[in-house]
Amino acid sequence: MSQVNYFFEDVKSCSEHLPSKLWVKRCFEKEAQILGCINFIFCSDIYLQKINKKYLHKSYLTDVISFKHSISDMKKSKKSDDIFGDVFISLERVDDNKSRYKTIFAEELKRVMIHGSLHLMGYNDSTKKEKEIMTEKENTYINLKSF
Repeated sequence: MSQVNYFFEDVKSCSEHLPSKLWVKRCFEKEAQILGCINFIFCSDIYLQKINKKYLHKSYLTDVISFKHSISDMKKSKKSDDIFGDVFISLERVDDNKSRYKTIFAEELKRVMIHGSLHLMGYNDSTKKEKEIMTEKENTYINLKSF
C-alpha cells in the first residue's frame, strides 16, 4: 500500500497549498513506478542548507533535496522495486521561485514536489537534455488531476 506523508520542520504549515496525496500517487502511477512511501519534509532555507552541507557536501541554497532509501531499510515492503524516500523542500525557495517564474505558490510547490519525486524515480538533471526531460514531465504533472 503506497503512502504519502507531509511534515513541517521549523516552518509554519502551508497545508492549504499542498496538492492531494492522491495527486502524488497518480504521478508515480503515470510513470509506471510503484510507490512504497514518500515523505515530503517542508522546511526553511537554513534547515535545507544544513542537510545539503552535511550529506551532499555543498554549501549553497537549493529548493529540493531527495534521498532514496534502499529496500533493506524498508522491512514492510516485499517488493524490491517499490520506491521509498524523503523529499526535503525549502518553502522559502518555493516562494522565491514563485516570484522569479511569475507563478502562484501552489503551482511552484507542485513543481518542486514532482521534481524531487522524479529524482526518486531515477531521473537526473545533470545535462541539458536531462533537464529538458524533467521540465517536460514537471509541466505534465502540474496539470494532472487527482481524481
